Amino acid sequence: MTMQVFYELNKNPEMSLCLGFFDGVHEGHKVVLKNAVNLAKQNSIKSAVITFKHHPLCYLQNRTPQYIISLEDRLKMIEAQGIDCAYVLDFDENIADALAYDYLKDFIVANFSPKFITTGFNHYFGANKQGDASFLRFYQKEFGYKYFEIPPITFDNTLISSSKIRQLIQEGNTEKIPDLLGEYFYVKGRVITGQRLGRTLSFPTANLKYPSDIIKISKGVYAALTEVDNKIYKSIINLGKRPTVQGNHALLLEAHLLNFEGNLYDKDIKVSFVKKLRDEQKFASLPDLKSQLVKDESCALEYFGNHKIGTT
Repeated sequence: MTMQVFYELNKNPEMSLCLGFFDGVHEGHKVVLKNAVNLAKQNSIKSAVITFKHHPLCYLQNRTPQYIISLEDRLKMIEAQGIDCAYVLDFDENIADALAYDYLKDFIVANFSPKFITTGFNHYFGANKQGDASFLRFYQKEFGYKYFEIPPITFDNTLISSSKIRQLIQEGNTEKIPDLLGEYFYVKGRVITGQRLGRTLSFPTANLKYPSDIIKISKGVYAALTEVDNKIYKSIINLGKRPTVQGNHALLLEAHLLNFEGNLYDKDIKVSFVKKLRDEQKFASLPDLKSQLVKDESCALEYFGNHKIGTT
């Protein structure tokens, strides 16, 4: 059954709700979502997520969005957990200024009369973060719902959180990310026409503009997986500003697909960052650059040879 998506509140009573932004829909988020789904199934009611288009800090602190995944992918991953409905709201002054009690009474209870509410242990709402797990637990009886707080979820003594995943992305520490996120960090986009310099170096690349609303991973060269037309290819990725050939270039992702033949222009591709091989650097000449690209390919192939990372 396809998840229903609403961009405004409406009356939808007796729901099993879960609240949160869910950036990345990481392994901890999945526990929250599945708890709401299981409660709904056990009680023959529907489950719903209440989330926001943009993170509240974008409104409260005028921040530019820098997400782990896009809204489109966030909704797909929420749906994959079995949620029936998603409410994707604008975080505006009405929500920002609402006291926690008023938000709970006038937004949540008035529209959903929820049977159950599930959140993570660190979920906050209401002006000045007045609402939290203790708050929701305290008002269970008054508003007739049962509250479930999901405790911290860890992997190898590391708290699974969007903040930790962001840190790993910014450090380029990609190998640890799947244990927390459930998959490698990735970006998506449509292949654009480049300078075709890679072809002259025998390393043709598919070029992408880095999505402006996705958090920036550390610049450099990576062993990666590139998905195109439902097939996945081992790849070498260069992310940077191409200092050897054009020092003031905008941030560009160049993907060299191993064992691929064909035209990638105007195709939509997904690039997953697997292992950082080196930092971005400037070379004295194009022959020096080509020599390093040969070494990069060798390092990537060695890595893939030593690690079971599936491709189709």
